[in-house]
Amino acid sequence: MVLRALADDAGKGTRLARVAETTGLGKTTVLRLLKALIEVGYVEFDDKTKLYSLGYDLFLLGQSARRVHIIELARAGLGRLAAQTGDTVFLSVREGNMARCIDRCTGSYPIRSLTLSVGDQRPLGVGAGSLALLAFESDAEISLIIAANKPERSAFERFGDADLRTMINAARQQGHTWNDGRIVSAMNAVGVPVLYADKRVAAALSVAAIQERMQPTRRQMIVDLLRQEAAHLGGLLDEARRTGSTATTDSSKEAAECPH
Repeated sequence: MVLRALADDAGKGTRLARVAETTGLGKTTVLRLLKALIEVGYVEFDDKTKLYSLGYDLFLLGQSARRVHIIELARAGLGRLAAQTGDTVFLSVREGNMARCIDRCTGSYPIRSLTLSVGDQRPLGVGAGSLALLAFESDAEISLIIAANKPERSAFERFGDADLRTMINAARQQGHTWNDGRIVSAMNAVGVPVLYADKRVAAALSVAAIQERMQPTRRQMIVDLLRQEAAHLGGLLDEARRTGSTATTDSSKEAAECPH
């Protein structure tokens, strides 16, 4: 109840009296609960304003739960993509102005593109999956992100502001992203966003392979497969939001392991 009361005023902070009023609890009880939540990092208190707000540790806990949930829902689809393409498939999510790879599945082709490991972070826009997380945000959000992660992108010389703008425009026109060896010259990748029904970006799926396996005809085949799985995953996420469930027939009835 206390956390929900703070969430209702997220971003502004809440006074003790307001929390007590919202929860129907006495001020002494609310103060005791808030102190306990501060100790574990779930609530923060500003001595100057005397306002309480949700803590960063609670945000991290929510991000962790969301990440596990998406991984479970996506795992069967990643296995299908790896089996169908023979190449490496990545699942990425946004974390602030960065993208994090949260799952990976390798196909049967002997030359594998392992440019990202599970847990790796990159600035939003750097790489096919990371670019898919960025390109389909609003124009205003994209501008904020490009300005915010410019220092981190400086380590990737082919991902300057102008480069990103060009790639974003191309991605929006084509409906998918394309990394033509901008990180590792011999490796190419394509990516698509996973969208909720309201068109918000939930995650990104991408496939990476050596340049010879990303010629136009085969690349389009991979893009079509990615779109199919992205639409399927988006539907699963929407259904989970509607029902409040964390399990699906995908994870319980289909193979959840990578083919190789």
